[in-house]
Amino acid sequence: MNLPATPAAQPPADPLVALADRCVQCGLCLPVCPTYRLDRLEPESPRGRIALARGWALDLVAPDPAGEAHLDQCLGCRSCEAVCPAGVEYGALLVAARARQRDRRAPGLRQRLLESAAARPRVLAALLRLYRVLHPLLPAAWRPLPRPPGTGARVPVPVRATIPAAAAASRRTPPASAASDAVPAGTVALFRGCIAGPYEAGVRAATARLCAAVGVDVVEPAGQGCCGALHAHAGDVATAAQLGARNARAFAGARHALTLASGCHEAFAGAMPAGTVAQDAIAFLAARADALRLRECRERIALHLPCTQRNVVRSVAATRALLARVPGLEVVELDAGFGCCGAAGTQMATDPARAARFREPLLAQLAASGATRLLSANIGCRLHFANAAVVPVQHPLEFLAGLLP
Repeated sequence: MNLPATPAAQPPADPLVALADRCVQCGLCLPVCPTYRLDRLEPESPRGRIALARGWALDLVAPDPAGEAHLDQCLGCRSCEAVCPAGVEYGALLVAARARQRDRRAPGLRQRLLESAAARPRVLAALLRLYRVLHPLLPAAWRPLPRPPGTGARVPVPVRATIPAAAAASRRTPPASAASDAVPAGTVALFRGCIAGPYEAGVRAATARLCAAVGVDVVEPAGQGCCGALHAHAGDVATAAQLGARNARAFAGARHALTLASGCHEAFAGAMPAGTVAQDAIAFLAARADALRLRECRERIALHLPCTQRNVVRSVAATRALLARVPGLEVVELDAGFGCCGAAGTQMATDPARAARFREPLLAQLAASGATRLLSANIGCRLHFANAAVVPVQHPLEFLAGLLP
């Protein structure tokens, strides 16, 4: 007797459900999840949030304030991806779940203001200049960020007609039209970002010095802006795409583009046009480190390895290799607490009390270590630490540039 063939199982039509269905509920993600380690609640784990997102997508459960809060409180560290045996793309799932959350519930006022400012670099720069002036007069509760630095640091000149940084310092060259933009061989284009614009002037100047030491010139393409990660992680994927397209236009013609913030790298790299290779500046310089000559430094420094650097960019080995080239340097890696500093993009501003709970063990370890400075490769983490640390907080490249002959 001929039996009818069993129809093959069809993949879920909903892409969010398809992502969620890869989770086998094994629980290996729980021990590495910072929010689960803090709260010891299943909905504060990746497994719990995946179940919530799937249930909402299939209308198995109705969204409620408690569930929304669990989704809000995910730090997006993606440590779960590093240990997942099923290869769940948790980062993509989180963005998709928050996009749907945004459709059913408007984000808070503080989040909307932060997103608006980040998308407008000139407005953000003006606000931070005002904040710098007012900072000493403000009560502690009104100082969510450390005081922005002054404008004394030299940085690569923003250009459209890209010229070597050394030549730019010695002559004024009028910009060419956008159609003729091209970055010559031996030159890299540097990504500036949004809040890093005012805060990282010294880091960009340091990167230019280190690149010059290995025979590479640096330029900053004009017209660039926020990478869009802040917006995507909050579910505003449309604005994130617009910001990515703006950066793609700004970096058209660049063969190599360097990023300084590990939290920006993935969004920026994903937006780059064909022919432009985006690379973490730390990894770029580590590959050319034989040309670097660094002075002896008999100092104990603390090294913080951001979640995005460990789990997304994966330039931890390059960071360690560069620091190992400094004679006499003693490095203490901070690993106390819950596996994340709590900055998590805007969460250090939208939920500062909870963000501080993740930071506290790391600050205690820093104080006990006797380190005289703290290094971290992500702008958000550095701002979060600098608002509470009693030692200088720097990007690793800024520290290394200070040891050039």
